[in-house]
Amino acid sequence: MICRTYLPGPPLCDFVHAMWLIEGCVMPHGFERVMPSGDMQIVINLFDDSTRVYNPKNLRHYERLSGSLLCGAHSSAVIVDAAELRETVGVHFKAGGAFPFFKLPVNALQDVHVTLEEVWGEEGRCLREQLLEARRAESKFQILERALLRRAAGRFERHRAVQYALGRFQRAPHEAVSGVTEETGLSERRFIQLFANEVGLTPKLYCRVQRFQKAVSQTFGSAPVDWAEVALDCGYFDQAHFIHDFVAFSGLTPSTYLRQRTGPGNHVPIAD
Repeated sequence: MICRTYLPGPPLCDFVHAMWLIEGCVMPHGFERVMPSGDMQIVINLFDDSTRVYNPKNLRHYERLSGSLLCGAHSSAVIVDAAELRETVGVHFKAGGAFPFFKLPVNALQDVHVTLEEVWGEEGRCLREQLLEARRAESKFQILERALLRRAAGRFERHRAVQYALGRFQRAPHEAVSGVTEETGLSERRFIQLFANEVGLTPKLYCRVQRFQKAVSQTFGSAPVDWAEVALDCGYFDQAHFIHDFVAFSGLTPSTYLRQRTGPGNHVPIAD
């Protein structure tokens, strides 16, 4: 398997975490559970113009979409077919980084996948064809870069209150949302609306996802995991509160997560 990443230059680098390309990815398992991160992504299947979005409770039920998708910010795990990752390319937006490229409040996309054609029209439909014609990875990244610049049309401006809040929440996801709201000088209702429109999740839900992600990151390493210590360090009231959130976001108990994962990251194999 070959995995390449590319970081675009200004102004896209302020909104895009990375562009990525996976080639020759053949997994021994059929499905993967993808943990929520609070970010949004464009994902384009170059092997087959098809993507299946599965019901996490019953993998026999799924929705079939085209191979070019915009993945909204999720608050629960998503199940993907590992075979569909064989040849894929995508854009991983930073938190609050997707909104300049789509003419709708991105909170309308919470917990959903939509085709690029639905949000970009003809350009979204043709983008996959252009990527297939490009032979080199660098050329594919340049095609994605140009597409984003066209869609933004110079609208590269974050609301200062949202940018400030994201910085605070990313450093300390257990921070009280009310305190940060007060510091922005906005009303609670106005702040929540602005934040959700740009980030895709409400401030409270975004913080819960980031706290979950912090807990997951603290389980990496060879030492046995002290779940009580993880819960305390991540700002949970108690271990029961921590387990409740972990199951809500991942669909797994913490101990089951440790047994099933094969390495760091947000992808956990599902045994056939």
